[in-house]
Amino acid sequence: MRFRRIRLLVLAVAMASALSVSALPELARSQAAYTVQPGDTLWHIARRYGTTVARLEQLNPGVDPYRLRVGQRILVPTAGGQAGSPVQGVTRAEEVELLARVVAAEAQGEPYAGQVAVAAVVLNRTRSPQFPNSISGVIYQPHAFESVSNGLIWRRRPSQQAYRAAQDALNGWDPTYGSLFFWNPSKPVSPWIWSRSIVVRIGNHVFAR
Repeated sequence: MRFRRIRLLVLAVAMASALSVSALPELARSQAAYTVQPGDTLWHIARRYGTTVARLEQLNPGVDPYRLRVGQRILVPTAGGQAGSPVQGVTRAEEVELLARVVAAEAQGEPYAGQVAVAAVVLNRTRSPQFPNSISGVIYQPHAFESVSNGLIWRRRPSQQAYRAAQDALNGWDPTYGSLFFWNPSKPVSPWIWSRSIVVRIGNHVFAR
């Protein structure tokens, strides 16, 4: 009886080891290493490999998303052992994610209409010949948004309200009536901005064309 129990125990250990080994390929297929290239941001990498910034942050908890270093290796989710080919186009989810981050960084604590308004300004700029014609191009335009320059866009996680505000702006709500600029009059700003025609004030921000 004693030898039978030992044999059963050995068999159980062997089966557990076999299951663990068989699971390793599945784990290996779930993620791969990506080497950061010049100009990369987490948003660009997420777009390239069909995932989200939130997922990349989850896989790389020790990585500063605003200070990626060229040559740095980060994990990306993938269906194969290697990072796959770039995904073409921009999905609605990616647009909502990036807009929500701008809303969270630029308008946290503002009235809901004011949060939608910040997202609407970004969208209005994509339709203006004065600015880049894509959401990412507008947001990453040098010195366009303080929250991008100082990295707050990556440090502050969007709330559900920020995501809703981004979605409402994408669906066509524009509380700014076509404004291209916004700022807080109580904070130091470039004197040039006051040359713009103010359209509306919402919360602490004024919106202008």
